[in-house]
Amino acid sequence: MGGPKPSIKTGMPGPGALAGPARFLWWLVGRQPARVAAGAALSSLWLVGLAVVPYLLSRAVDDGLRPGDFGALLAWAGVLLGALLLVEAVATLRHRTMTRLRMATSLMVARLCVDQSTRLGGALAGRVAAGEVATVGMGDVQPITRSMTAAGPGFGSVVGYLAVVVLMLDISPVLAVVVLTGVPVLALVVGPLLSRLHRVSSGYREREGQLTGRLVDLLSGLRVLTGLGGKQAYLDTYRRESRALRDGGYRVGATASWIEAVGVGLPALFLAVVTWLAARMAAAGEITAGELVAVYGYAAMLVVPVFFFIECAGDITRALVAARRVTAFLGLAPDRPAPTATAPGGPAPLVDPVSGLVVEPGAFTVVACAAPTDALAVVDRLGRFAAPAALWGGVEVDRVPDEDFRDRVLVADNDAALFTGTVREVVAGRGAPGDERVRAAVRAAAASDVVDGLPAGLDTVLTAGGTTLSGGQRQRLRLARAVCAEPEVLIAVDPTSAVDTHTEALVVAGLREARAGLATVLVSTSPVVLDQADVVAHVVDGRVAAVGAHRDLLADPGYRALVTRGDG
Repeated sequence: MGGPKPSIKTGMPGPGALAGPARFLWWLVGRQPARVAAGAALSSLWLVGLAVVPYLLSRAVDDGLRPGDFGALLAWAGVLLGALLLVEAVATLRHRTMTRLRMATSLMVARLCVDQSTRLGGALAGRVAAGEVATVGMGDVQPITRSMTAAGPGFGSVVGYLAVVVLMLDISPVLAVVVLTGVPVLALVVGPLLSRLHRVSSGYREREGQLTGRLVDLLSGLRVLTGLGGKQAYLDTYRRESRALRDGGYRVGATASWIEAVGVGLPALFLAVVTWLAARMAAAGEITAGELVAVYGYAAMLVVPVFFFIECAGDITRALVAARRVTAFLGLAPDRPAPTATAPGGPAPLVDPVSGLVVEPGAFTVVACAAPTDALAVVDRLGRFAAPAALWGGVEVDRVPDEDFRDRVLVADNDAALFTGTVREVVAGRGAPGDERVRAAVRAAAASDVVDGLPAGLDTVLTAGGTTLSGGQRQRLRLARAVCAEPEVLIAVDPTSAVDTHTEALVVAGLREARAGLATVLVSTSPVVLDQADVVAHVVDGRVAAVGAHRDLLADPGYRALVTRGDG
């Protein structure tokens, strides 16, 4: 009774599937062939069953009720009851199958958007606004999902419609012609409304993405706006644009309501016309009483496929608008070329070709740089976020597969997101949240006092972004998460900028102990950090000017001035 449970074909769609919204929708249908076929077959069987019921009822009237044959009437009533029970059973299977089809489609589109976001990586922020990503990943999924109805009831409605035409031909060719031509006339009436729906929906969807982006900017920069005194001006702009979006929503809703009204009203009018013609024929003796009952039943049954025709047309119109946005997002190409090389078989030097910085395996390296922009540029190249590509064991990092590089080289940034979840889950990241490993990482980041001060310790649930924590507490938890991942190369930008000197010393000592034998790169000008380094690289004007121990480099006036400024 649960229906088929075939596996879903996965993988990113090819260029052909992304060539247009209609092709993308067809590609989604092709990912679930067994389930689509089951939905179409069950929907067809269901609607044909609905068409057979009036025929059985007419036989009961003509063979049993009119001659007064109680036995025949009872027999046809039993057949009719059996047919109704079968139709209901098929309807249940159809509904379950179509629900699975829609849910699987929803998950598939959402997964494609997540995979694409991961594939674009650091290039995503510069290519697509955060609001657009959120709208694509959530708002566009539902209309695409609803369009899958066309693969089940939509297809079945065509079969049911033809079945009614065939059955009515046996009663009256005139009535069959009326039914055969009536549905296309309804389509001609609905067509202009569908065109308008497509037009107003496209404009509404465009404004919706823009407004979502503005909301994301407002929420993320609320403290800055408050400090600058610009919060009210930004809110006024958002209020004005949200009103315009609301008015656009009214236009979409008005058009959609007309389509739904037509979907209910025109089939009822069609039913009245067919019934009136059949009643005149019955009065003239051209058809029997049972055939009149059958015609009424056929016409009433046609309300269902006609409704599905109109509903599916509206759903597909909305889905085309949504699919256009999704295909545009999925069609974005990453800045990096496709991987063509393998990662080094073991620990290997990581070299920045611009600055000349060499990160040796197992070394605790600190980069001291007077210009923060120069330091960030070095980190971006080492972390494969910017060109030109760094060299890893002599291989350009851009040519290495994503999973190989990201598993072994990790950039820990002070703005990295802290997601909602327990502290244990946040620190463990994608790894298994085992207490021993998580606590070791917390100790290495000198964050034990942070965890111990929380109501439930490691089981305390953090809000999104860790907003209930101070800046220094969030910084240490981010560092603990990076340590817990145990990458071969860990790169951290000012990981102690938000803590006091005592805590800073604990963090550096914990990092050295936890990362023994693994490469660690910190960007800092703090003497506490520099004094613990195996190697200090002094970067001037974007290039490494000197390399050595902290105490040896103090003989350089420029380095000494930099360190003094960093300490003071």
